[in-house]
Amino acid sequence: MKYLVPLLLLSLLLSCTSGEIEIHEWRGVNRTGIYPDGDLLKEWPENGPGEIWTVDSLGRGYGSPIFVDDQFFITGEIDSLVVLHGFNLKGEQLWTTTLGKEWISSFPGSRSAPTVVNGMIYVGSGMGDLYCVNSKDGTIVWSRQFSSDLQEMFPLHGHSEAAVVSGDKVFWTPGGKTHNVVALNRHTGELVWSQSAFGERSAYNQGNLIRLPNREIFVTFTAFHLMGLDAETGELLWSQEQWGVPLEERDIGKGDTHPNGVLYENGSIFYSSYDGNRGVRLDLSEDGTEISEIWRNPEFDGLMGGMVKMGNYIYGEATTTQYFISVNATTGQISDSLKTGRGIVIAADEMLYYYNQRGVLRLISPRDGKLTEISSFKITRGTGQHFSHPVIYRGVLYLRHGQVLMAFDIRG
Repeated sequence: MKYLVPLLLLSLLLSCTSGEIEIHEWRGVNRTGIYPDGDLLKEWPENGPGEIWTVDSLGRGYGSPIFVDDQFFITGEIDSLVVLHGFNLKGEQLWTTTLGKEWISSFPGSRSAPTVVNGMIYVGSGMGDLYCVNSKDGTIVWSRQFSSDLQEMFPLHGHSEAAVVSGDKVFWTPGGKTHNVVALNRHTGELVWSQSAFGERSAYNQGNLIRLPNREIFVTFTAFHLMGLDAETGELLWSQEQWGVPLEERDIGKGDTHPNGVLYENGSIFYSSYDGNRGVRLDLSEDGTEISEIWRNPEFDGLMGGMVKMGNYIYGEATTTQYFISVNATTGQISDSLKTGRGIVIAADEMLYYYNQRGVLRLISPRDGKLTEISSFKITRGTGQHFSHPVIYRGVLYLRHGQVLMAFDIRG
């Protein structure tokens, strides 16, 4: 019996410091926008799939919910403060925690989708602050007030980022001259490394992590550059300048908006930025230290709707023409298009879900780049802009519009 307590303590310590970590993050595994659910409806009723429940007390915001087991977590702005909610899958609130000041200027409301790792929630505010919260009861474990101690400049519409986690580090892009991109110890919030990079504003970007055999690379945008940083040391490995706006015309709100995260697959990086170089494919060297541009398509100019890659085709919005398009990943050429308006794309069970900025949700079939609209319906609940990315979890489609979160049954 005298050995039981030490053994239990040792077991607990090992469980916290070793083994694989389980990451639940914005736009699913590796931020691909593709959800693993199967056996989903291939066609919807005329008025859309059945609504299971609605929550209408989130507070203002655009951040998507993140699901872990039988719970989900989502933020909202209430009385100028960012509030993190914990719910069960019935839409019943389990707890709520007020974190700090939220962005209430242009497009007021919460922006950050949480990242959940082994029971810890990492979530930011429009002020650029970062919080670590216990998922069981909403207790704040630590916080970093970048808006006051590290951040030197704000983007025009507030900070928007979903934290990236690798091992014991959490990555964040405060922007500014000194601490432009940082890595923190995810357990304590202490600074691990800081990279000044180009000293620019953050660019509303949802960063991503490229995992190579001998290196991990944190990829993010700041105002006028795409950058790849060594995740272990913070070294700036490579960058690509964004030329959406000429050098002499650049200013806050002009050429500095790059919300779409990159996709990485088999040695290639794909991105689409209306305010930057538009649609681009870069090939990454084996050691991750160099990039080479393979193609650039000015018509593939998504602003903030994300993109998904299925087979040899990339699907996303064309902001200028307001079409939904498919792009050949090898050549960069547009294969097909639908007149849909600007919007957001995710995928599941070999189908595409496209939610446009007028509130219409479409179910689209892609077949080797050929697009066929199958069904659609209009979201009538909620107020404000239709900017939130839909999420699919256990056969249910979740969609936020302002203070409202809706759950739709799309199981076949």
